[in-house]
Amino acid sequence: MRIDASARTDLGCVRKNNEDAFHIEPELDLYVLSDGMGGQAHGEIASAMAVETVLEHCREANTDHATTLFGNGRADLCERSNRLMSAVRLANRKIFDSALQNAAQEGMGATIVAAWLDDRRLSLAHVGDSRAYLLRAGSLEQLTADHSLVAEHVRRGVMTPREAEASQLQNILVRALGTQDHVEVDVDEQILLEGDTLLLCSDGLTHMVTDPEIASTLITFEPAQAAAAKCPSCGTDAKGAKFCPNCGTKMG
Repeated sequence: MRIDASARTDLGCVRKNNEDAFHIEPELDLYVLSDGMGGQAHGEIASAMAVETVLEHCREANTDHATTLFGNGRADLCERSNRLMSAVRLANRKIFDSALQNAAQEGMGATIVAAWLDDRRLSLAHVGDSRAYLLRAGSLEQLTADHSLVAEHVRRGVMTPREAEASQLQNILVRALGTQDHVEVDVDEQILLEGDTLLLCSDGLTHMVTDPEIASTLITFEPAQAAAAKCPSCGTDAKGAKFCPNCGTKMG
């Protein structure tokens, strides 16, 4: 299966530091994205720790299949899915322990979404409100369910999706890495088809760009680097630029 992959991060117009971390590991077909939380409580440390831990654990397991799983596995999942779940659990524990041992890091945490491919089989793990989308035959599907307060309200019928989009409670998470010593990890498996497009992103994208706009970008801009380089504010192709040539948005 031929894979075309690219990644990009954007500082945005509000914060002075970027708490997103990501890594593409071509040799393993492993893709990991994490968004730090905690602001001054070193969210960028938490996200970097999450990405590094998942990568290290999966690399080790790929070399030595006897590598111990962190937590119990699930019989209904394949080996890679169980390994990815183990890696995310381990990342949670490391972030939690680090915050416990360093007063300056108290309150830090992170979201995570990770995808591991085995030919056409996709193993997907996530915690928080970073998302995975699948574009297939022009139709965009959100593969992950946000672990946020407003998402819970929508699922229970307390709030409409439109109300959730305008709510001041959007950034309140009900599940994240590092906030507890144990975390429940959502894991899913999909079989990919020729022509499928997979997108991993943080809420920095989904709070700025609608699902139809995401779908349009993925359909219109090829290859992957072109879609990643599109300005999130105005849609201009800003490939290679530090600032969007049209609206001035910082592009990295």
